Parts: sequence; C-alpha cells; structure tokens
Amino acid sequence: DMYVSLLTSRTVEDAMIQRFGLMQEYREKRMSDARKEFERRTTAVAGTKDGLIRLSVEDHDPKRAAELANGYVEEFRKLSASLAITEAARRRLFFEQQLQQAKENLTAAEEAMTKTQESTGVLQIDSQARSLIESAAVLRGQVVAKQVQIEGMRSFATDDNPGLIFAKQELAALQSQLEHLAGSQHDPGSDINLSKGRVTQSGMEYLRRYRDLKYQETVFELLAKEFEIAKLDEAREGSIVQVVDAAVPPDKKSSPHRTLIVLG
Repeated sequence: DMYVSLLTSRTVEDAMIQRFGLMQEYREKRMSDARKEFERRTTAVAGTKDGLIRLSVEDHDPKRAAELANGYVEEFRKLSASLAITEAARRRLFFEQQLQQAKENLTAAEEAMTKTQESTGVLQIDSQARSLIESAAVLRGQVVAKQVQIEGMRSFATDDNPGLIFAKQELAALQSQLEHLAGSQHDPGSDINLSKGRVTQSGMEYLRRYRDLKYQETVFELLAKEFEIAKLDEAREGSIVQVVDAAVPPDKKSSPHRTLIVLG
C-alpha cells in the first residue's frame, strides 16, 4: 500500500506530465486539471495475496500507453532514490549528512592550522608530545564517530539489538582509554596533561591546532567508512521495486466497447 501511494504521489504524477507533455496531450492549461485527467486514465492496484503491484495506463496510442506505464516505474525509482525507505538507505542518508558536516569541520581545522603555521612558523614538536597529542586526538575522534554511529542505529534498532549493545560497549571502552590517557586532566578540550615545561608557551597554540586537525581527520575517516558500508548494504539490498512484467503495447482496445455500441 505504501508503494502504491508513492507511485500515485503528486511528485511522480507531475514528473510524468512534464516528461511526456501530457498538458498539451490532454489540452489542459492547469497542472491540477492535467493531473486529474492522468489519474483518471491510470490504475495502480496492490495484490493482497501475491504482494505484486499491477499498473495500467490508458491512452489512444497503444505504444504510448506502454511507454507511460514503463515511465511511471522509472519516475518512481527517481523518487525512491531520494527517500530513505529501507534500513540501509536510512543509514546511508544519515551518515551522508554527518559526513558533510565532518568535511566542513575538517576544512576549517586545516585553514586554522595553516594560519597558525604562518604566524608561529612550523614548530619542532617533541616526539613524545606529538605521540600523546595524536593518540588523544584519534581516541576523541573514535569516541565521537562511535556516538554518531549509535545515534544512527537508534533510528531502526531497539535497545535490545545486539549490534547496538556491542556499539555501546565499544564506546565505553574508548571513553575509558581516553580518560586513562588524559590522566588527572579534567579539561575536556585538552585530553592530555602536558606541562608547560615540556611544551613552550609559543608552541601551545600550534599544539592545539595540530590536535584539532588530527581529531577532525579521524572523525572524517571513520564517518567515511560508515558511509561506504551503508552504501554497500543499500546496493546489496537491490532495487526497492523490481519489474516482473514490463509494459508492452496492447493488442486490443480497452474502449470504446463496440458490442455495447452495436446493441445500443
């Protein structure tokens, strides 16, 4: 029933009218009148037993009638591509939006890093400090990416879902690692406890920008992986609607009924 409603939606009908020039064909000046005439000539019925949808279109030209019926399915597929109907499609759409935001944040972090390098120069960071910064940034990125993944799973999974439970356990483990790395530092924006003796004051701004850049890179990479997985799952599920019998030009007229005319 949902697919029948989507097939007969205004978006699909208007696309059909514009694609095949039905306003001129039906000699209508308004789209609403052409839509009513098109609906009068179109029938979409969902089978209660077999679950198949039977679509028929009437036209004075048998070849054109078949083209209209087949075009109906094509326009519906265009609409369904922009809708998140399946679980995989919902995940793909969710991660696509999150990935776009992560890309913008990464670009901003790269620009900030470039400006800092221009003002302070490229500093030689202690190898241990660099390792701590990168580890903390990667862990922060993994935590945020896992939180985003869990948020996306909540749209289709219950709290008892094994995948959701496992994702929560992974998040707790990552947060524990991050707290262990941070030590006694309670500043959520620092992640690590670097004393001023180990890093000069002139290099603190550079370190912050470097940390933010690594963090945004990690978030972007992890979200990109989740997005690609969702795309593969969506492709694996196949097309939402598959054509069993393509429309062919009819070999006889549906109207007018000559027998009734003769009897009349």
